[in-house]
Amino acid sequence: MAKMWAGRTSGEVSSIADAFNASIGFDQRMYKEDIEGSIAHAKMLARQHIIEESEADILVEALISIRDDISEGKLSIDETAEDIHMFVEAELTRRVGDVGKKLHTARSRNDQVALDMRMYLKNETDEIIEKTKSLIAALCEKAESYKSAIMPGYTHLQRAQPIMFGHHLLAYAMMLLRDIDRLKDCKKRMNISPIGCCALAGTTYDTDREYEASLLGFDGIAMNSLDGVSDRDFVLELLFDISTEMTHLSRLSEEIILWSSWEFSFIELSDAFTTGSSIMPQKKNSDMAELVRGKTGRVYGDLMGMFTALKGLPLAYNKDMQEDKEGVFDACDTILMSLCVFAPMIESMKVKTENMKKAAQRGFINATDLADYLTKKGMPFRSSYKISGEIVAYCIEHGLVLETLPLSVYKSYSELFEEDLYEDIDLINCANRRNSKGGTSVGSIEEQIRYVKEQLK
Repeated sequence: MAKMWAGRTSGEVSSIADAFNASIGFDQRMYKEDIEGSIAHAKMLARQHIIEESEADILVEALISIRDDISEGKLSIDETAEDIHMFVEAELTRRVGDVGKKLHTARSRNDQVALDMRMYLKNETDEIIEKTKSLIAALCEKAESYKSAIMPGYTHLQRAQPIMFGHHLLAYAMMLLRDIDRLKDCKKRMNISPIGCCALAGTTYDTDREYEASLLGFDGIAMNSLDGVSDRDFVLELLFDISTEMTHLSRLSEEIILWSSWEFSFIELSDAFTTGSSIMPQKKNSDMAELVRGKTGRVYGDLMGMFTALKGLPLAYNKDMQEDKEGVFDACDTILMSLCVFAPMIESMKVKTENMKKAAQRGFINATDLADYLTKKGMPFRSSYKISGEIVAYCIEHGLVLETLPLSVYKSYSELFEEDLYEDIDLINCANRRNSKGGTSVGSIEEQIRYVKEQLK
């Protein structure tokens, strides 16, 4: 394909250099945005009397037909084209002749690609938000079903205090709500139009940048033409937001992997979201969760790659900025795939409430409540703490748990122990007494669920 930029040079490029320079292999996914931007540009040029109204009509009609032909598979994108902008312009000129050559008036590929990227990533951001909402809804529904299922809460991966399983799941729902907030905030800064900045210095034509921006749904225009073509903050910010959300998904993946192991056996994943072993028939591997955990590092790499590509670039556009696409496309694809698999994995997982309860009992995570019982009876806390520790040691030695230890044994440590002790150290009661806002009581969990559902609206 002839180079649109031939003139100053012959346009003849080594085949190796041509392949190295081309971006059509990955930027072709922006064909809809490129054509939508071109349609708006044609309308603006006609409105400003830079081209004839009839010419704009020809351009718009042809651009729509190109978009539809690509979407319907009637037109294949030419992989020998340098990029998607050149392909669309070449196809347009092939269809309508010299009128097609007028479309690029008062714009450059520099502001055109910046426009396409913003438009494409706005759509990707919206899709990530919607998929994140689906996962939050799945977590919320599962939390509601298990709002009174007791489990050990952990610090240092050691059993610490009794909590409800629903409470644990809602912690991730809160993280994901913050992820949505970050994505929405990122989209605000992304929603600024660079078109009309041209190569770097603006244009001599009497354009109406605000009108063109409004046609494309932007909130405003880039106020500095150098910044307009060289700004990729929105790519960095989206990559950071995706990396943060992948961190949250990775942490939940790690817990799912632990919980579904024989050692924990708190949950069982559906067969639809696990794999087996080629030689060990007993295996049921949580591969989907492991892949999400693994792909998180890949997304971090996309973020660091973009930071590194931008860190030394002078203004304005440099070819290095072509590297803005593959990383962010990969990050968007990765998180969308992860979210698509995560929601149904949560929805379909079986929760083993009895195993969680036994683990909570064997962890003596009501020992603090035991000490508090004596303290409420008048014993100094440090003394009650020591006695509680001695009782735990006795239980471990004799294979007992605090809830089943006879009252006579309790009384051998202190006469302050009475029958009401068992109500105080019941695990469900221990959790439900933690009824401060945000705590693990059933009432607090119900309030959290109402909050999450309201945020999703």
